[in-house]
Amino acid sequence: MGRWEPNGQARLRQAALDLYSSRGFENTTVAEIAERAGLTERTFFRHFTDKREVLFAGSDRLQQLLVETTAAALETAGPAGAVAAAFEHAAATYFPEVAFSRQRQDIIDANPPLQERELAKLHRVAEALAQVLRDRGVTAPSAAVAAESGVAAFKVAFAAWTTDPDDGALIDHMREAFRLQRVLLTEPTPAGLPST
Repeated sequence: MGRWEPNGQARLRQAALDLYSSRGFENTTVAEIAERAGLTERTFFRHFTDKREVLFAGSDRLQQLLVETTAAALETAGPAGAVAAAFEHAAATYFPEVAFSRQRQDIIDANPPLQERELAKLHRVAEALAQVLRDRGVTAPSAAVAAESGVAAFKVAFAAWTTDPDDGALIDHMREAFRLQRVLLTEPTPAGLPST
């Protein structure tokens, strides 16, 4: 076990997900994850800081991808369009197959502290997107609305993707969520409701 093992990170991640699914996140130890993967605890900690990180590794990379894509698209797409373009690009290039995402989401949904961590991650994404928009001259309120509504559309699309019985592509769910966002934001105010 002390020798180099190929695909260590992927093996540890899959072992962890399988154990979290069958035994529960709280009832699974790092030692059990390492044993299941045929690796050592030391190897585990070379790849992940703790057992939660198995579920959230890559969050910083996703955030950076979204920020860079938003900045690149802003001039031609406007604030909301740039955020939508960023999430659509991430849907097409970043996310793994749906089976992994479904399993991960089921584990998070069953564990309130993990749900809090997921919400905190999305909050940081929204803040980063709003910041890159502000840095490029978008007013603070407009930047916040574009970023927060973009994250909301992403959450709707991601939930639709992981529960889609037909295994539709994430990019299709993402495009539909942002289409609905545009429709809702341009609808006339119904009679009897305030316009502001």
